[in-house]
Amino acid sequence: MKIKEGDKFNETFLVSENIYKGFISIFNDKNPLHTNREFAIEKGFRDIVTHGNILNGFLSYFIGERLPFKNVIIHKQEIKYHRPVYINDKLSFYAEVMSVFDEINVIEIKFYFINQSLSKVASGKFQIGVI
Repeated sequence: MKIKEGDKFNETFLVSENIYKGFISIFNDKNPLHTNREFAIEKGFRDIVTHGNILNGFLSYFIGERLPFKNVIIHKQEIKYHRPVYINDKLSFYAEVMSVFDEINVIEIKFYFINQSLSKVASGKFQIGVI
């Protein structure tokens, strides 16, 4: 495979208003924490909190488009959310290859996202198969 343990990757993502609105339009998740500014502030947040699964979309892009091969399938994915993400947050994404199992074409990668204030907002790992 064209990838080895210790290989590192990074990307930058903007949680734009278009992405936020698109997520609501596609999935119809109108939880007030994600759609009502007053509610979010009342609950202790500084503004509307974007949907955590938007980060999964960024992961999907990274896996499908930025790895050095396109023929992959996700076996499993874990993500932990540490801090809220808001509209117009600029996120830096960092990933590192943990394990490569050439004999079965499996790769494990750990990752994390940090925001423009350098706070870790999410972290996790995923396992992919090269088909």
